[in-house]
Amino acid sequence: MKLAEALAERKDTTRRVEQLRARVVSNARYQEGEPPSEDAAQLLADAGEAMDTLESLIRRINRTNATIDMGPDGTLTDALARRDVLRLRHSVVTAAADAAAGTGERGYGRQLRSELVTLSALPVADLRGQADVLAREIRELDVRIQRTNWEADLLD
Repeated sequence: MKLAEALAERKDTTRRVEQLRARVVSNARYQEGEPPSEDAAQLLADAGEAMDTLESLIRRINRTNATIDMGPDGTLTDALARRDVLRLRHSVVTAAADAAAGTGERGYGRQLRSELVTLSALPVADLRGQADVLAREIRELDVRIQRTNWEADLLD
């Protein structure tokens, strides 16, 4: 099995656990004289099996990520950490640029010359440029990660 397939299976299994949880909760109590629509005990057992499968998948995925060498990006785990931080940096820089530009402010700006003027404390154009560079880095790294996911075999 390829790493990308395991990641898709992890996502599906996580979704299944969440659905089973919701079904258990909705069938855990019922009104006297009216049976529940599903057997809550069986649903709970099914959720337990799905979580065991999920744990096994997560262990194998983590083991694989830690051992795959992506060259200058380090291991796949290193590349994932780098991507997460790049996304966070992009979010912070974009939020700073938006705030400095006044994006999302209420009102219509100054209406009279006697009203106070708000000034930007940050260089909006520079921040937008930084955000563009970060976005490109994220895209390029994400492509390398995705390629690795489809090329790498999942470890046992």
